[in-house]
Amino acid sequence: MSIEKIVEQALEDGYLTPAMEAEVGRICDTTSELSIEEYMALDRLMGALLTGEVVAVPRKQFINLMEELVLTEAIARVSEIEATSDCTLDLGDIAAYALNRLPPLYATTEEGAEFQRSRAKEQLQPIIAQQVSEAIARNINQPVFFPERQAISVNTGGELLGQVSELLNSYAHQFETAMAS
Repeated sequence: MSIEKIVEQALEDGYLTPAMEAEVGRICDTTSELSIEEYMALDRLMGALLTGEVVAVPRKQFINLMEELVLTEAIARVSEIEATSDCTLDLGDIAAYALNRLPPLYATTEEGAEFQRSRAKEQLQPIIAQQVSEAIARNINQPVFFPERQAISVNTGGELLGQVSELLNSYAHQFETAMAS
């Protein structure tokens, strides 16, 4: 999808979703030079974000308590192993492996989160421990297939606004020159 179409959709909906934000960032990162139309669209988006005409949807309006529980278990287990051996484990790989084999426990309020947390500790803790153990066993025995692989980066909500602002500032002189001719 093009920057113009993303901006048009955001203006129509009144929202800039995380997927739209990521796509604009990807286009800006991979394109050596944007067109005048793309700059104008980014300028419209920036203005709409600043005035509130378009709202950037936060990445998470909910949490998966299973992530917290798996990470707590994985950190404890990995710390024990790394303290007593020369083995280095990938916490992210271990957590992802275990999470892919466990049910999600989403909550949108603090009360819901506390309910899910206590329910999981009562009913799911043995299963969580088992999946983390299996993930650790796989991680220990796994050869390094792709040492050049890159971890997923996380963008915060304000990064797009900063990227758009920097992009517009760095190319504004080209835009003004093109409009003058």
